[in-house]
Amino acid sequence: MFHFNKKHFFCSVFVFLVLVFIALFMNDNFVRPFLGDVIVVGWLYLFLKSFIAINRTKLAHFVLLIAYAVEASQYFSLVSILGLQHIDAVRIIFGATFDWLDLLAYTIGWGCVLLIERSMSLVTSREA
Repeated sequence: MFHFNKKHFFCSVFVFLVLVFIALFMNDNFVRPFLGDVIVVGWLYLFLKSFIAINRTKLAHFVLLIAYAVEASQYFSLVSILGLQHIDAVRIIFGATFDWLDLLAYTIGWGCVLLIERSMSLVTSREA
């Protein structure tokens, strides 16, 4: 079940750098708050796929579940309840504000992951 996939790892590093760029240099009403959430689902998928050998659909569903859980924790102010709001890393990772549009962004990211994976599997099956 556990393995290291160099290709997925380096792709996840690239996508992570894109997310860092967005976080540091984009201050708009679409790319940072919405497109960043779409991309973060793809990043988490690639990162986990770097280390776990699992069915791509199951992994995509798991990543979507994690994203929804993070958003639910924002809805219930879990970071504040746990008294962790003073820790910058926790606030950055879990966020502070619930937004229904984030759920839409995560769902779009999940759909993109599934679409890309399906397209990639069709290409590789045709090459074989």
